Amino acid sequence: MFSHKHKIAGTNAYKELQLTVSRRTESVASFVQQRIWLHERLYFHSSDLSIYNILVPLIIKQGSLSIERIRSIVLTLIEQHTVLRTAVRFNPQSNQIEQCIQAATDDIYSFKHSRGISTSEQLDRLLTIESIGKHFDVETGRVVRCHIIQRSNDEHDHLLMEGDLLAITFHHISFDNSSLKPIMEAFKKACWTDRHKKPVSSILQYIDFTLYEQTMLADTRMDSKMNKARQFWFNVMDGYDWSRIRQLVPDKTDIKQIRSGRGFSTAFSINQHVVDAMMLCASSNNITMFTLSLSCYYAFLFKLMNDDDLCVAGNIANRFVQETKDMIGMFVNLVPYRIKIEPNESFDQLLRKVQQLSSNILEHGCLPYQHIINSYDQREHEVLPSTLFHYESLMSSITQNNKLEATTNDGTVLGIYFDRDRSHGNGTALFDLSFTIAHDHHSRSTECFLDCSADIFHHQADVDLLANRFLHMLTQLFSSSMTDDPMHNQYSMPISRLSLILPEEIEEMQGVIFCRLPTIMNEAPASYAQARIWLDERIRFDSEKSQIAVYNMPFIYRSFPNHTLSVQQLYNALQLVLAKHQTLHTSLIFDTETNILMQRVIELNDNNKRLLH
Repeated sequence: MFSHKHKIAGTNAYKELQLTVSRRTESVASFVQQRIWLHERLYFHSSDLSIYNILVPLIIKQGSLSIERIRSIVLTLIEQHTVLRTAVRFNPQSNQIEQCIQAATDDIYSFKHSRGISTSEQLDRLLTIESIGKHFDVETGRVVRCHIIQRSNDEHDHLLMEGDLLAITFHHISFDNSSLKPIMEAFKKACWTDRHKKPVSSILQYIDFTLYEQTMLADTRMDSKMNKARQFWFNVMDGYDWSRIRQLVPDKTDIKQIRSGRGFSTAFSINQHVVDAMMLCASSNNITMFTLSLSCYYAFLFKLMNDDDLCVAGNIANRFVQETKDMIGMFVNLVPYRIKIEPNESFDQLLRKVQQLSSNILEHGCLPYQHIINSYDQREHEVLPSTLFHYESLMSSITQNNKLEATTNDGTVLGIYFDRDRSHGNGTALFDLSFTIAHDHHSRSTECFLDCSADIFHHQADVDLLANRFLHMLTQLFSSSMTDDPMHNQYSMPISRLSLILPEEIEEMQGVIFCRLPTIMNEAPASYAQARIWLDERIRFDSEKSQIAVYNMPFIYRSFPNHTLSVQQLYNALQLVLAKHQTLHTSLIFDTETNILMQRVIELNDNNKRLLH
């Protein structure tokens, strides 16, 4: 299976394990397979949607391909890569979740053929159904689906022509996003079967990685990779209140564990000026856009949840062994990014903490999620975090896209179908709140995608409002950072001063709180206290003789160290205080006709703007 490590004579060094072909057809399931199998049954067993489908749509770019040839290619793929015909099920005798490779028969995958899909709306709807339909039976190894989509309805029913599609869907238990390039390479080889086909027994398979993983976890050396990772995660999660990890809103206990799988989604672009400022911030601080984006998400959650101990799920590719980089399978490990935020912590300080955390997690992300949470007696629940952060670094160049193409021996070219509309989701949600930031370095553009569980967010408007609040927060952080004036540098501002309240909401609140009702009079007799001070100033302290204002009450404030406040911000704040408290813009006038001291509220209008001196 793999060469054993051995101690080198005269040293304390150990030779690392090597991943080799085992030729096994059964074993315990990998930890990632176990996690998906458990989560699907614990949280989504009653859902009529599938939240673990991965759709790979291929389009005929040039030439034609017969349906019979396509079915042969797909079966070759499944035969050569055994993870695509592997059953995952619970064995009551061993009390374990196991994987078992099935025979490569014609019915080991699901097949469908559709014709007359002529409009883009029809195609988008069909692909959405493919991405959420319950097509698979993990317990029997049916984890692949092939759907042939013909745009026309002509007599060439047996041929796929240019513009037709081949939609291949995988269950996530057998496939991850990093498997996209390996599957295209495998597709190329399957198109040239006679030249490239190898005996299955000579190919490294996913089951071999599972056995390798088990051996790595069993390594008892204190300085082993897994033991170092265990210690790291123990320190990161020490003291965390695990009862809150499933609660997007703290102290809310009426959230059901079982999920419907349904969700609302929204997509939005970040303003170009903000994107430019973010890229400048990342470059000048020597951090990645991933670190910057995650820091922004932390700041957003800090304000949204009013919680300073945040735990966000993230994905690690987990292909740390070189041989796994070209393998098809599910390797992605789920890891908890936990961070504690101090109320007066600046965004710049948060950036440094996230940078260090991300670097350490990348190094120790190989420890399976179950091992991370099992250290805290969470095995019974296989607890799934409420929120996920995902970052995509997009490669928009033609060269990159051309790598995701396959050419048959007769010159037919197939490629990934990239024209699908991403502005809306597929109506599913794995987490209560999933946030994806997709940044394209070539076009200097950034798109964001919010997927929210319908069990928590009951309306599309709720999700759209979240997106607007996030954009508003980014504006506060980055809109003025391009200026040279350090007074406008918002990175040193405490995160607690960021606001998720939109400008239009502030205007609405001011209209409700600060506007006087028409039935309230602007003039009335002065209070006894007002009359006493007014008389005292005129009788005892004649304004023409006295040079001292005895009734002035100074209040002196200063900013915290390293914090700034612009004159304009201070002026605006004082104007709001004046508007709210009428006594601060009230004059005292003696009415000689009635012989009464009157108080009169001065209206804040265009003629009375300057009440501050």
